[in-house]
Amino acid sequence: MASTTCTPLSLSSSSKAPPRLQPPAAAQCVAVAPPPLAKTTSYRPAGRKIGRNVAAMATGEASAEVVNVGSAETPEIVEKIQQAWEKVEDKYAVTSLVVAGAIGLVACAGVISAIDKLPLIPGVLELVGIGYTGYFAYRNLASKPNRDALIQKIKGTYNDVIGSS
Repeated sequence: MASTTCTPLSLSSSSKAPPRLQPPAAAQCVAVAPPPLAKTTSYRPAGRKIGRNVAAMATGEASAEVVNVGSAETPEIVEKIQQAWEKVEDKYAVTSLVVAGAIGLVACAGVISAIDKLPLIPGVLELVGIGYTGYFAYRNLASKPNRDALIQKIKGTYNDVIGSS
């Protein structure tokens, strides 16, 4: 369906008077075509597909997309996280700790950005970091016995955090 726009007035000017709107001898009409319909293969947000799949599943229809979604494998890390979450007894406490950790992380980022804006402090802290990195490397990585002790300490800490099975 095309829409039609008519322009019944036009500008005219005379040498003595300012320009005025006057009706033209014949009205000019312009037809505007409607925008083309979107193709069915165009991009759609994922939410529409999910809604369609849910509707298909509720009515008992099984589309190819619904069948393929169920056959996809989940990554190993996701399975491990799900198993660990099922073993947790106090989910409320763990969730609270995660939220508190996220808030703490945002607060630390704010403090670090505030310190970074000070004129002399970032350079001094960078020198301290470089110095401590050198000290740590000299003390723990320079000789074989120290490296082995560091590896054992890391493995022990890992087993304490994760829990040895």
